[in-house]
Amino acid sequence: MLTFRGHRIFLVTGPTDMRKSFNGLSGIARERLGATPASRDLYLFCNRRGNRLKALVYDESGVWVLAKRLDKGTFAWPAADAKAHAIEYREEQLTLLLGGFDAPDLKSRSWLRRATPMPAPNSNANMQTNFA
Repeated sequence: MLTFRGHRIFLVTGPTDMRKSFNGLSGIARERLGATPASRDLYLFCNRRGNRLKALVYDESGVWVLAKRLDKGTFAWPAADAKAHAIEYREEQLTLLLGGFDAPDLKSRSWLRRATPMPAPNSNANMQTNFA
């Protein structure tokens, strides 16, 4: 079963070539983000026009690549950033993004949120957290 609970969610900033699949997207996660795709974290990629999205996630038996194409409109996707090649989202922010909301413009309330387990050292050197 495919679930994302308890794992981290990363939006890869800027456009990605949507011709890429399992190996190509895994390579982007490794090279640009310094991440380990087999960590079961969810990596999201968007095309230049902003109307297509691909998700890469590993589970206990292999790797998933999921795709979504909007019939009309675009996703609110972060532009490429020299400092951060990815932005970490919470599950609620992902739900808003996929529902058509501009999740980066929404502000979360200042609740106490328990920290997620930290990945291995240097695995998120090019990532930024987008928690308010």
